[in-house]
Amino acid sequence: MSVEQVTENVDGLHWFKSSYSGSDGGDCVEVAAGPDTVYVRDSKAAGDGPVLRVGWGEWAAFVTLMAG
Repeated sequence: MSVEQVTENVDGLHWFKSSYSGSDGGDCVEVAAGPDTVYVRDSKAAGDGPVLRVGWGEWAAFVTLMAG
C-alpha cells in the first residue's frame, strides 16, 4: 500500500469536499485528483494541516470497500 504525507505544495489542486461530510462543519474530508495520485486532507485544517498522497489503485480499493 502506498500512502504517505505530502511535503510538496498542493495549493494549485482543485479540492472536492466529500458528500458524506456533515453540513454543520463536522467531519469534513476533501480530495483532489492528480495524474497518478489522489490527495486527501481534512477541510477544517486545509491551509496548514497534513495532506496524504494515495495511489490510484489504493484509492479505488478504498472507494470499493466503502461502497460495499
